[in-house]
Formats: sequence, structure tokens, C-alpha cells
Amino acid sequence: MEIHRAQERFRTADGWLESWHSFSFGGHYDPANVGFGFLVAHNDETVAPGTGFGTHPHQDLEIVTWVLRGALAHRDSEGNSGSVYPGLAQRMSAGSGIQHSEWNDGAEPVHYVQMWVRPDRFDLPPSYEQAELDLTTGELIPVASGLARHAGTTAIRLNQESAGMSVARLVPGAAITLPAAQYLHLFVAAGTANLEGAGDLATADAVRITHADGERVTAGPAGAELLVWEMHQSS
Repeated sequence: MEIHRAQERFRTADGWLESWHSFSFGGHYDPANVGFGFLVAHNDETVAPGTGFGTHPHQDLEIVTWVLRGALAHRDSEGNSGSVYPGLAQRMSAGSGIQHSEWNDGAEPVHYVQMWVRPDRFDLPPSYEQAELDLTTGELIPVASGLARHAGTTAIRLNQESAGMSVARLVPGAAITLPAAQYLHLFVAAGTANLEGAGDLATADAVRITHADGERVTAGPAGAELLVWEMHQSS
């Protein structure tokens, strides 16, 4: 179990953008921190109004975007477009190659987490999917997954049969049990929490667990929003 505190992450700041990287990204490189399981990017980003990422390419990545505040406009070379906002999950499969832009058309900053996972097959046709979720149940809800056990319950499908990402939005004092997995990545997207075996976690803290075995997470006094990746074979 490795605890990674929010302020220990790599940081990119460029006026219109503030981005915190859990793994090596862009000009930040640490050979000992290039990913975890199938997860190769986990960027916590805030983009100013009227700015964003212009059209740029991706290939052979499953890209999942989860918005915490504001809205992010998406457009890509396959003709897909949409607005991603809190409670809506987005997945873009770059496959054999795609170009897209991400822009803040709103009047307030947009804050989101974008995560990249390696697919289990390469050169697939590029694709895009988004879906609304009900997070009022207080349970761990499958958001983007290729796991067989999530078939029929995940909001959107991933082209990676050994990985899945779930979200829990917890009221103060509520708790969930994490799934058992060879690799598990827990990120406190909002609020605070207490993880069995790790102790107190603040907003934007993360924990990487190898051979997770159903640890309990309890929300702090302000509640918590948790992003959980489970991965079931070695990278």
C-alpha cells in the first residue's frame, strides 16, 4: 500500500491551465513512476474559461474523463461532440488514431480528472461514448469498465477486459468496501476519507494497493467522492 499525497504530484501550470499528474507526464519524468497496472495517466486538471486544448492526436489509449465542476466541451475527428459535466462519464477510444479538442466554453473554470488506460487490443476503430450516472445510492458505481463482472452494469465500456473504474459519492460517515484486485488505485476527488490500513486521506490524495483485499473506506465529516480503478492482471 503506497500513499501519494496531493502536493507530491508533478505540477504543470501555464496561466490558463493547472494540471497535477499522478504519473510521469509531458516534461515530467520519473522512471520509477510511469504508471500503475494498466493506468498510465491520471491528471487532475483545472482549465480557465474560454481556453482549453486545441485539436491534438491520440492513438491506442482508452481515455476516461470525469468532471468535478463546470463543463468540458469535446469535439473529435470522428464527428463526435458533447459537453461533459458532473455526473456524466465520457470515454474516448483513440484506437488506430483520432484527433480531438477539449475546451471550456463556460464562464467558470472547469475541474476534471482525466485518466488513460492501455487497451487490450491495438488499432481498433476510434470510438466515443458518454452516459449519465446516478450517484445518490452511496454505493461504488461502475463508470467505465471492461471487466466481465461489470457487464450490464457499467455506464460505458472499456476496450480493456482487465480494468474498470468506479465512483462512489458518500455522505459524511458512510463507508464502502473496495474490490479485491491485483492492482487498485484509489483517488479522493473531493472531501476527505479514512482508508483501512492507511489512515486519513485529504482531497486529491491517492493510494496504490497491490493485492487489495476488500479494505474499507469511510467518508470524512464533509463527505467524499472517490474514484477507484481495479485491475486484475499484471501490466
